[in-house]
Amino acid sequence: MELTAPQVLYEPGDAILHIHFPTSAFVSLVSTADGHDGLQTGMVGNEGALGYELSLGVQRSPLRTLVQGSGLAWRLTAQALEQELLESAHLKRVLHRYVCALLTEFGRLGLCHQFHQIEERLARWLLTTQDCAHSAHLALTHEVLGRMLGVRRVGITNAATALHARHLIDYRRGVITITDRLGLENAACDCYRANRRSYAELIC
Repeated sequence: MELTAPQVLYEPGDAILHIHFPTSAFVSLVSTADGHDGLQTGMVGNEGALGYELSLGVQRSPLRTLVQGSGLAWRLTAQALEQELLESAHLKRVLHRYVCALLTEFGRLGLCHQFHQIEERLARWLLTTQDCAHSAHLALTHEVLGRMLGVRRVGITNAATALHARHLIDYRRGVITITDRLGLENAACDCYRANRRSYAELIC
């Protein structure tokens, strides 16, 4: 099926009716609070699954799931997944280890927001988005980035300008292009590399 940005698949508390396995789409996991737009806590691309909570017997979404990048995904009903989990210990193991990888990533988020500069965090977010989008061209506005990182738009503008001055990214008309992947990795906080290591150890 096709997922289209900025489609909201679930709000917190909604019943999870399906598990999605993105192939070219990618989806933000957003933590919300009263009076706030929300903060991105994770992202799901073709490395993972959306609705992974079903593998733990949880039928309601704890987070808002917002499509950031339009594309395709495989979809399975909750009932069909339950049957598959009964028949496949391997599938259950992989989904459980994926949940562990996400929890590890979530656990780093507070430290990252407390101790790392906006420029470092923006570099990490852009790299993660590229990993999910499989493209150096990312349809992202500064306003969206500000909401996802929990900072004012001017903070994103200053950080993006600094990365642009270092010839790591280019941006125009709502599209950010990563022009120097290695340089951007060096500019990102270590959370990006730590998240990649966790995923490689648990899933790959």
